Amino acid sequence: MGGASIWHWIVVGLIVVLLFGRGKISDMMGDVAKGIKAFKKGMAEDDTPAKPVEPAEPVRTIDHQANPSSTAPTNQKVG
Repeated sequence: MGGASIWHWIVVGLIVVLLFGRGKISDMMGDVAKGIKAFKKGMAEDDTPAKPVEPAEPVRTIDHQANPSSTAPTNQKVG
């Protein structure tokens, strides 16, 4: 006698149907199913490796050559 019998569940089910109506319960269950599917799809997409993002413009490189006559400051004392 410690647990809920089948009659308790039938009464609870009838009260829920009376409060929400059959249409709302099926709509809610459909929304729950859509949410579960979206969650599973998101988890599956999360497992796939991300594609590298291509830059919109080609990458430009600047060649740097050591030039002794450059205007870069040196560590020599003046004076």
